[in-house]
Amino acid sequence: MKNTQPETGAFFPRDRDWHPKAYTPGYKTSVLRSPRNALLSLGNTISEITGPVFGHDMLGERDNDLVLNFAKPGASAIGERIIVHGRVLDERGIGMSGVLLEFWQANAGGRYRHKKDNYLAPLDPNFGGCGRAITDENGAYSLRTVKPGPYPWPNGPNDWRPSHIHFSVFGYGFVQRLITQMYFEGDPLIPLCPIANAISDPEAIKRLVAPLDMANTIPFDARAYKFDIVLRGRRSTMFENRPEGN
Repeated sequence: MKNTQPETGAFFPRDRDWHPKAYTPGYKTSVLRSPRNALLSLGNTISEITGPVFGHDMLGERDNDLVLNFAKPGASAIGERIIVHGRVLDERGIGMSGVLLEFWQANAGGRYRHKKDNYLAPLDPNFGGCGRAITDENGAYSLRTVKPGPYPWPNGPNDWRPSHIHFSVFGYGFVQRLITQMYFEGDPLIPLCPIANAISDPEAIKRLVAPLDMANTIPFDARAYKFDIVLRGRRSTMFENRPEGN
């Protein structure tokens, strides 16, 4: 356990040039979802600065093991076994402990375990496609899973989603709430994907691509990919001689 006092300062403003535009006609769903009026910038409220607290005692033994957490005894999920690991950091590069990550994905054939997924790929009876983890004292996390397959989607006449894993991240305050996707290094579908192309900065797209990490593979078992996640950082507590913080 850490003896340091939790930070209470407001968070840095969001860099909207780094995030995708809300209205991107190439991604058809955004047309109806995007706001019609100009966005307003508001200060942080107490409820946004403070947030939920999670503990390791809320996790099940296999919550971060998608290979086994839905499998029948003696069975395992079908597909290329992989380890995904990394750290959750704030904008200052400080590791964030106790952060809850939830993840979900399609199976190795590119199909989700969802009643509205009608893709022709078969379901894997031993793969549920979801899990969760909590970061350690250095902000590190890991999960074991199978590499998800690509799949077609009805955005255009022949659009395909690259292989990806969805991440939902709960930081120290509600303004650090993040839902994102992780892609895999070398996937030729990434530059063709309308969702990825909604991000205007190529460097921002690169931050969503996990490189192969041979140093952390498990020989004869699983490859590894490294994916760090950066959440908004806090400003220093305001002082009388520096009311603006940092």
